[in-house]
Amino acid sequence: MRSEIGELPTYGYRRAGAVVNRRRTAAGLAPLNHKRFYRVMKAPALLLPKAPKRVANIRVHDGMVAVTEPNRRWCSDGFEIGCDNGEVVTGVFLKDCCDGEIISWRAWPSQGLPGEPVRDMLVEGVEARFGDAKVDGDVELEFLADNGGTFRAKDTHALAKDLGIKPVHTPVCSPQSNDMAESFVNTFERDYVSQMDRCNAAIVLRQMPAAFEHFNEVHPHSALGYRSPRMYRKELTRRLRSALIKR
Repeated sequence: MRSEIGELPTYGYRRAGAVVNRRRTAAGLAPLNHKRFYRVMKAPALLLPKAPKRVANIRVHDGMVAVTEPNRRWCSDGFEIGCDNGEVVTGVFLKDCCDGEIISWRAWPSQGLPGEPVRDMLVEGVEARFGDAKVDGDVELEFLADNGGTFRAKDTHALAKDLGIKPVHTPVCSPQSNDMAESFVNTFERDYVSQMDRCNAAIVLRQMPAAFEHFNEVHPHSALGYRSPRMYRKELTRRLRSALIKR
């Protein structure tokens, strides 16, 4: 356990256990129950402190942002990282609302969210998922973002439609409707930004590619059965191929 979580001090016992169980499975060993990990981590005080209770929101949120198939809805949001010398790194990302993978992202050493990096990110995302500069004609894909000017800009909407993507926005009265993107920002700040060397913007930017790659390849996600986004995506692909063969 110590060897696995030594570089992942923000992982609780379930995520730490998921990482250990992956190695056990690869070695042909049976996975261990999460209660065992709890007991093992409790004795040497390796458990994380309980998170404070959040203030209850009286507004009912009964919509679903997550979808059951990849490339049906992507979500996006921006974030800022403050550096020790006062500089700020701004970033934006594109996340699949099914498998949770960060498909593409951009970051730069200044404040503000201009439209060009968002549009570049959309083009890269389409090429990464569809191998072309446009979404497949039989795919209905939504691009969910908040009401920020960059996301609502005419140029951004026009590009999205040219790519075969339908831009949609959260209701002004309910910004929580983009909770998958907001949840990633919280996760990224907790598990990655908190462990970065933040001396200056250049140093932070050098660490960003490895952080996003680790999230996609390694980070256990509770909604994905504690698989990483790419592990889950590979399993979905395997299931689909198996179903096609059975037909």
